[in-house]
Amino acid sequence: MSQACLLASWREKTLRLSQAIIPLLLLGSLTLSSRAAEPASPDSLVFCAYNVRNWLIMDRFEDNKVVKDSTKPESEKAAVITHLKAIAPDVLGLSEIGSADDLREIQSLLKTAGIDLPHSEIAQGGDPTRRLGFLSRFTIASRQSVSDLTYELEGKIFSVQRGFLDATIQPRPNLNFRFIGVHLKSMREVPEADQALMRRNEASLLRKHLDGILSESPESAILLYGDFNEYRHEAPIKAIQGSRTGVLFMEDIRITDKRGETWTHYWEAADSYSRLDYLFMSRAMKPFIDVSHSFIFDSHDFDQASDHRPIVTKLKLPTSEAE
Repeated sequence: MSQACLLASWREKTLRLSQAIIPLLLLGSLTLSSRAAEPASPDSLVFCAYNVRNWLIMDRFEDNKVVKDSTKPESEKAAVITHLKAIAPDVLGLSEIGSADDLREIQSLLKTAGIDLPHSEIAQGGDPTRRLGFLSRFTIASRQSVSDLTYELEGKIFSVQRGFLDATIQPRPNLNFRFIGVHLKSMREVPEADQALMRRNEASLLRKHLDGILSESPESAILLYGDFNEYRHEAPIKAIQGSRTGVLFMEDIRITDKRGETWTHYWEAADSYSRLDYLFMSRAMKPFIDVSHSFIFDSHDFDQASDHRPIVTKLKLPTSEAE
């Protein structure tokens, strides 16, 4: 059964199921023991994208001195895990992971906190220090991460710094969700080339990657996420989204915190709040996105963990009857 047919069947089955259950609830026929004996299948999954700020080995400035080859402070690690425990993700996309060992550390700490995400993927590009990580409660059915993309700028060849993480899970038979994670070039000036042009080239290659997928399989349910290091009105974001009227368009999932604010990053040196982290969905993914339960995680001590706030969306899953 195709994914489109599955969705239509799910909607029809859900309506019939609700019509059957409501009279039983009124009669008091559903007891606690019967629910325990026949537990309902989960009808959704929670996805979180989070730049965890340098969960890696690096030189750090601590106690007014430079400390060589230092790990992320334990207090910051604990804050990251506390926030993720509150979110309780089923699938987690991470930016600024140092190595596979760092990803395994997060995986282990989350399991100790009660969140078991046993399946993982890691991706990297030209940056030898920072990578992308992915953890999932569901088996990863396909891995298509890209690490070797390059572009030419001002006569020089550059690598996409963090590559593109590309992993597909199958939370239901015949239902595939494809997650593509990115962390585009930062806004930090570098001597090699203009940082904005570097990011624009990375965005162009990302759009090419999306076009390759959607041109061949327009029914692909894709969730594109990550730290794009760009403002919503700038050319790289427009390029990534594509034509609004086209079948390959990637729609911005507009999320807010509990106050209705949209910023995801705080730059302390400039006292600046910006939206740099995004979630984009393909047209085939849109029916599964529960916008009413999608949000920017809001905590007064978010900065104890990272300079970014986690972004969260809920994906609706068909019931087992609809499969």
